[in-house]
Amino acid sequence: MAHLSLLQGTKLVTGGMCNYITKRPIVVSYEVTLSCNCNCRHCDLGGVIEDEKQIKPEEYGNLTQRLKPVAAQISGGEPLLRKDIAAIVKAVKQAGVPYVILVTNGVLLNESNYLQLREAGVNQFSVSLDFPDERHDEFRRRPGLYKRLEQNLPQLAKLGFRDIILNTAITKVNVREILPLAKKAAEWGVDISYSAYTALRTGNKDYCLNNGEDLEILRQTISELLILKRRNTHLVNPELTLRDTLKFFEQGYMPNCKAGIRFLVVMPDGSLVPCSLHRSKYTTQKEMIEKFSRTNCCSSCYVAIRSYSEMSFLNHTKNLPGYIRQMVFH
Repeated sequence: MAHLSLLQGTKLVTGGMCNYITKRPIVVSYEVTLSCNCNCRHCDLGGVIEDEKQIKPEEYGNLTQRLKPVAAQISGGEPLLRKDIAAIVKAVKQAGVPYVILVTNGVLLNESNYLQLREAGVNQFSVSLDFPDERHDEFRRRPGLYKRLEQNLPQLAKLGFRDIILNTAITKVNVREILPLAKKAAEWGVDISYSAYTALRTGNKDYCLNNGEDLEILRQTISELLILKRRNTHLVNPELTLRDTLKFFEQGYMPNCKAGIRFLVVMPDGSLVPCSLHRSKYTTQKEMIEKFSRTNCCSSCYVAIRSYSEMSFLNHTKNLPGYIRQMVFH
């Protein structure tokens, strides 16, 4: 997690406590466009959507004031395809969100828009990376992407803000690359976070870890990641999340999903959906809870936005950076 001021840290903690009690979302993900300049093998998006209905930046501010999340994830598709992306970030930030994350494939990320987006209010840049080499290009169907990341991310890291996190979805095809990816993050001077692939998005189970050999590799890898975590390296996943990610793959499900309650998604047209994998549209969170969340039995994912927002409040405070805990609780 990138460095926060005392005021931001206090808002994050007190806002999280309030939202747990009042059943407001901890995190809202704004999918500002479904267009994308990649065509990733584990995703159902890819290509440009012509005449996509998109709400304006000020409408994002209004939605944020209504939903009152403590963290906002701005994603897509590829959010950097929107020419007004900085204005969207600014509107969300000014509506009172203490922590804003921008999720990007990195194709369009450069020093100019990186600094502009930081100025607008981005606290964390989450950049997707599936392999520690050019196999990433083939998986994302974007020639030259890995080389671009290899050139740009270390240069951005040298600016000294410590706000770039690589995001890796664990799949059957990259389970052996988890540790090399952690090494690559350290080499580039950035952090890394892992989440679990699910077939819900595409229906393609070819990338699921579904045999004993895959799971044994993952068990050993998670054990080694836990050791790295205790050495205070570039790995940002809480230990609990790493253990539960392994549990999800071992049992093939994770019950008690809080989609629509702890987190939800805003589509490009401003409609609300419970998550990016269940896109039934609702007008208000209250309607979503009544018609979806109360009877939701889905257990087929353990993606990052779910894994973080569903931690207990106690675990949230345990996994905040130490300097925030000290500022707020001491």
